[in-house]
Order: sequence, then C-alpha cells, then structure tokens
Amino acid sequence: MQSVEIYTSPLCGFCHAAKRLLTQKNITFTEIDVLRDPSRKPEMIERANGRRTVPQIFIGDTHVGGCDDLFALDRAGKLDPMLAA
Repeated sequence: MQSVEIYTSPLCGFCHAAKRLLTQKNITFTEIDVLRDPSRKPEMIERANGRRTVPQIFIGDTHVGGCDDLFALDRAGKLDPMLAA
C-alpha cells in the first residue's frame, strides 16, 4: 500500500471531497494543513511543480494533482491499482 499525503486547508470543499473519497476507500492518509502550518506551503508548491492551490495529493512519490485529478483517476479505474502498487 502506497503512502498518501494531501495538502489541505479547512475551508476547502475540494479538500473535503478528496479526503471523503480516500476515506470511502479505507485509505489512510497524512493531511498537511497549510493554513495551520503555513511553513509547509512552499514545500507543497515545490513538490507540486508550482501549483499553489489545495488540495495537492501525492501517492507515494507521484504527484496526482488536485481533487478533480483524483476523481478522474478513480473514474478511469486507475486509482485503486496506483494505491495498491
């Protein structure tokens, strides 16, 4: 099972939707709240190739992208194999 990290902020509806999908799949993830810990935001931007919005989702070392990207992977049937790899 791959480790999953998700950069979030508490007021972000897309963050809640992404976390809900992962929770429904019984995936444990590490949440990094960039509002509570602003020092982590530059790290997120660097890891996400310049993307500044939340959520930014990583499965293992792979940058998945945001909420829409996560749901697109799931619809395409690619999310489960990626998580299991």
